[in-house]
Amino acid sequence: MMVDISDKRLGLFRELVPNLSRVAIVVAARDPFSARVVAGYEKSAKAVGLSTQLIEITSPDEIDRAFAAVAQGFDGAALVGPMLLNERVLVGKSALAHRIPTLSGIAEMAQQGVLLSYGQDIPDYMRKAAGYVDKILRGAKPGDLPVEQPTRFKLVVNLKTANALRVVVPQALLATADEVIE
Repeated sequence: MMVDISDKRLGLFRELVPNLSRVAIVVAARDPFSARVVAGYEKSAKAVGLSTQLIEITSPDEIDRAFAAVAQGFDGAALVGPMLLNERVLVGKSALAHRIPTLSGIAEMAQQGVLLSYGQDIPDYMRKAAGYVDKILRGAKPGDLPVEQPTRFKLVVNLKTANALRVVVPQALLATADEVIE
């Protein structure tokens, strides 16, 4: 699902940063899912006329250098892959320090300084996973349980970051946000 909503996520980001022409896709190099995330973002970016550059991070100490490179070589925008969640504090600080508008698919990253996030509601998803665990512990066979796609998506706008970056958040986007961080 993370890849399937790349178009929607990038559309929201362009609404927030309308002069966007190029974006960096920042992902964890060792993440086996990164190739799909990158392919989804590249396809979505190409469809709306954006150019992309892949930046792979192999360790947390490369995060700040990655955002410094984005600030030098681009109009300063980044899409952050999901496996950088554990480093969300560093991602948020580095993006803000280098004045990079940043998009993620995970709401918890916006709470740490990423400008915008749109993706599945992780706590809701985990509650559903607990239901599956309960069924399995009661004897259900995992192969017999249906696969469920997320049904709740969460849009989070970090207004504090937007103000620091001097990004004007459209009222329509604020009105549709599930959470606004002030």
